[in-house]
Amino acid sequence: MIEKTALQDGWDLYTVTNKKGMRLEVLNFGGIITSLEVPDKDGNLENIVLGYRNLQDYQDNPNYFGALIGQVAGRIQESKFELDNETFQLEANEGKHHLHGGPEGFHQVLWEVEPFEENETNGLRLYHTSKDGEGGYPGNLTVNVTYTLSEDNKLAILYKATTDKATPVTLTNHTYFNLSGGLKRTVATQQALVASDQYTELDEELISTGRLLDTAASPFDLRSFKPLQEVFSTPHNQLRIAGAGIDHYFLFTNNEKPKAGLYDPESGRLMTIESNQPGLVLYTGNGLDNSLELKERKSEKHLGICFETQAFPAALHHDGFPDLILKPGEEYRKETVFSFTTK
Repeated sequence: MIEKTALQDGWDLYTVTNKKGMRLEVLNFGGIITSLEVPDKDGNLENIVLGYRNLQDYQDNPNYFGALIGQVAGRIQESKFELDNETFQLEANEGKHHLHGGPEGFHQVLWEVEPFEENETNGLRLYHTSKDGEGGYPGNLTVNVTYTLSEDNKLAILYKATTDKATPVTLTNHTYFNLSGGLKRTVATQQALVASDQYTELDEELISTGRLLDTAASPFDLRSFKPLQEVFSTPHNQLRIAGAGIDHYFLFTNNEKPKAGLYDPESGRLMTIESNQPGLVLYTGNGLDNSLELKERKSEKHLGICFETQAFPAALHHDGFPDLILKPGEEYRKETVFSFTTK
């Protein structure tokens, strides 16, 4: 079932529900996931994502709660890159660097939305065209993102894009998850999984140095479920740089399944993640403080965790990272599937 609620300023809120009661809420502004209700081990449906109490607070959304991110997710060093012997200058919005598509990135776009119900699934198709030169990027980029909610409590996000000029593209979603339900606890009490042998080293400005470090024998070894409190309490310079937590890119290990996951022992909720992206940025909400009025309560450090499946913009300045240049005649097609069960 899909319901649409018209808000002010051309905003619409879509509610997608499956037969088990799992419920997804999405704004056409920013393609933002504002709420996601899934059952705990006793069948209680609760919201498991961070979202504002007042929907109008998404207008400014400096933490990118729930938003679609593009044209390039992550930080582009010095807000510029070279492509085909030409230098492209982008808009800086984090010091001298370009973050998550810049100040007018896809998180600020009013997307065209087409609801659908078919084959035991309900969902939303979102459309946007970024004009040549917007934000400094070359090419007219046509983007289609599909949110699909299935009857077996899976949320799939499919990203597709084409361009008429070579341009960097890597899209993701910036939802903060907290499986406690209703934000009852921080994610410190939850356990995270990332199938990765290597992660990126960051400098003091959270820009990749170009070096890949081994996850083994470090707090970044999440190849089996590890309590996040154990990560946060481990002294490590890379954790300090990120603000007492993780804000790093992990390269996925080939053929490992699932690619990532989150488990809350108290509620029994388990989220597993599959993706054909080459890796993800894991962000543990290190920059959150108590200044934001969220749906259930005020925000707090480590109140949510993001699994930003994507390529990595360091590829624009360093060798050794998956390529993120989309060329005319090619289709960008990436999918990430979040599966929700209990144990």
